Amino acid sequence: MKTFFSAIFLAVCITGLHAQSRMEAAKKTAKDHHELILLNFSGSDWCVPCIKLHKNIIDTEEFRQLESDNVIVYLNADFPRNKKNQPEESIKKENEHLADTYNPKGIFPYTILLDSEGKVLKTWEGLPSENALAFVTEIKSMKDSQN
Repeated sequence: MKTFFSAIFLAVCITGLHAQSRMEAAKKTAKDHHELILLNFSGSDWCVPCIKLHKNIIDTEEFRQLESDNVIVYLNADFPRNKKNQPEESIKKENEHLADTYNPKGIFPYTILLDSEGKVLKTWEGLPSENALAFVTEIKSMKDSQN
């Protein structure tokens, strides 16, 4: 019986630690590599502007280059509605915590550029008016001003 309760306790602790792991990992990576964090709140299966943002900016080669060039750490807090698209429970809880912290008004899409400590540097409400190249260039200049 003691082993059973120990196992339950360990499982609860691991779940609690995992709940903040993506943002904490992003902060650590950003700090270690002198990067910024780009946090995007989306509704991937119901929010038309969110879908357009991903298609026209986030899924482009220009944007992906930001990650491979160590300019940003990208983190998506997705809030899908369809049951088949739901993330695992720990990711749902973390997304809710991120929304409470950074998006209390529930704006979709909502994109935030953060420093490695989690301080907000810039926000985009809704679908950015810039194309992918202009969006990426703006982020690069924000990073350059941080150095």
